[in-house]
Amino acid sequence: MNKQRVNGAIDEVVGSTKKHIGSITGNTGTQIDGAAQQVKGKVETAVGKVKDAVHDPQTNQPTPGEAKREE
Repeated sequence: MNKQRVNGAIDEVVGSTKKHIGSITGNTGTQIDGAAQQVKGKVETAVGKVKDAVHDPQTNQPTPGEAKREE
């Protein structure tokens, strides 16, 4: 698991919490901010999963083909 997945998960939880608090208090701005942060977190998590899938899971090193593409 990489840092981007962790940050994404945190943003998802914080965004969900903001959205919920906004709905309880009737604050539409907080609801919108929370929803946006939640979506941002989902995107970060998805990108992190893709990055993890590209790396060799046993050594956490780039696969041989990946190293060549970066050059």
